[in-house]
Amino acid sequence: MKLQKGCEKMILQTGMRTDIPAFYSEWFVNRIKEGYVYTRNPYNPSQVTKYLINPDVVDLIGFCTKNPNPMFPYIDFLRPYGQYWFVTITPYGKEIEPNVPDKEKALDDFIRLSQMLGVNSCGWRYDPIFISETYTVERHIEVFEHMAEKLAGYTHSCVISFIDLYEKTKRNFPEARKVTKEERLTLGKEMIRIGEKYDITIRPCAEGNELEKYGADCNGCVTQSIYEKAIEGRLLIPKSVKSQRAECACVFGRDIGQYNTCGHLCRYCYANADKESVRRNMKQHDPHAPFLIGHLQPGDVIHEAEQKSWRDNQMNIFDII
Repeated sequence: MKLQKGCEKMILQTGMRTDIPAFYSEWFVNRIKEGYVYTRNPYNPSQVTKYLINPDVVDLIGFCTKNPNPMFPYIDFLRPYGQYWFVTITPYGKEIEPNVPDKEKALDDFIRLSQMLGVNSCGWRYDPIFISETYTVERHIEVFEHMAEKLAGYTHSCVISFIDLYEKTKRNFPEARKVTKEERLTLGKEMIRIGEKYDITIRPCAEGNELEKYGADCNGCVTQSIYEKAIEGRLLIPKSVKSQRAECACVFGRDIGQYNTCGHLCRYCYANADKESVRRNMKQHDPHAPFLIGHLQPGDVIHEAEQKSWRDNQMNIFDII
């Protein structure tokens, strides 16, 4: 085992590779108690990064989940950290999302989360959007309005995106097809109209600017401004890390999850290769280990991230007006 050092970002992400709140809440809380986490490089597993987890160096923890409920008992424990939560709620049934909670319960849990953390710390994701004989354009519009009406006042942001046909998606969901431009525009314009009705900004995720002229915010779904509203403060984010993708101005932190570990088993998922890989990995999960899956192995090289807060603690004239 070798140790190396480097410089890393101070936004800790938990939900780009798996759903930690839904399946690994106890583990995550244990990592906070221990003060660090180990994360493997998905493309070179022997390369391991050690991130410290404490409020002095972690400005914000980003969550993305379909089920925040298992984390509710630990919300007070997380309060020393800035938080931004995405909760994904879609219209799909068990044939598409076999292990996702009931939609009405998910809506109720979103409301509860917003009440605990505040409206600026909670965003709704309605994605990915696909069209089929069951999930027609008309059905999406109808369900979206129902959900928007219920979430009105509990979020000001809804991220939408249309299904991307990744290789994993093609394999696990072969009947899925690309959403046409006409369908995208029809849905997008209606969702923008509904969003305006309920004070919810529609933010297309990596979908270009085609919906901007109809009122969508196409600047990104996790921008510096969104994070600053969540923490009620300013962040001095280095210019070199502000834009991670050409399609948007999103600011992504370092993700501590692992692919092939999400038990929702959604058919459209880009993060799971197949059910058997997920089941095998989840059996190796130890809630007391520094890794999400498994343990330290011979030959692992541990890279200790050099972490520094991005918070701007200087008083500004606008803070006292």
